[in-house]
Amino acid sequence: MTAAARVPTSASPPAFLALGDSYTIGEGVAPEGRWPVQLAAALRAQGLAIGDPRIIATTGWTTDELDAGIDAAHAQAPIGNEHALVSLLVGVNNQYRGRPLDEFRTQFAALLRRAGGFAGGDPRRVLVLAIPDWGVTPFAFAQRRDAALVAAQIDGFNAVCREEAARAGARWIDIAPVSRERGGEVEMLADDGLHPSAAMYALWAALALPAAREVLR
Repeated sequence: MTAAARVPTSASPPAFLALGDSYTIGEGVAPEGRWPVQLAAALRAQGLAIGDPRIIATTGWTTDELDAGIDAAHAQAPIGNEHALVSLLVGVNNQYRGRPLDEFRTQFAALLRRAGGFAGGDPRRVLVLAIPDWGVTPFAFAQRRDAALVAAQIDGFNAVCREEAARAGARWIDIAPVSRERGGEVEMLADDGLHPSAAMYALWAALALPAAREVLR
């Protein structure tokens, strides 16, 4: 049976699971502004069936906290293993809290395996988004953060994400450059001066769209 054949056909549209932290739950934006919701809408606009994402994400979560959050969500409502699309974006809080990179690699790889399992065992259905560079935001400047140091640390975490995504066979979506180039613009920020606005999330969704379209076709 092919990976595509494992996705059930029914009256319900193919399922989409989005895993992450504040960048997936969309801290500070309306639900329709979240990037996974915008991605699903863009796919439907191109004639590809996909349901609105089930989002398992909370502001502040690290990799281990996301793992525990998945367990808690599954206990409340079973997640299932037949999602047509799964996204994973996590790690900024590991970096922010100064957690070690080798610990992150181990936990991130485990999350990737879980994500692949939710996609019917097909890692090609998993989109891994890069961690954005929050060091360019007004929040970072107000805290007198060293933007160059934050950028270097984010690059280190993203190198791990990219390597583990390649090792797992997942699809890598590098949104870090656009976050670095435009993440300090007022219109690209939520009211807290840290988290992205719906306009920035639209750029992320556009970057993820080609890979998601390929998955669904």
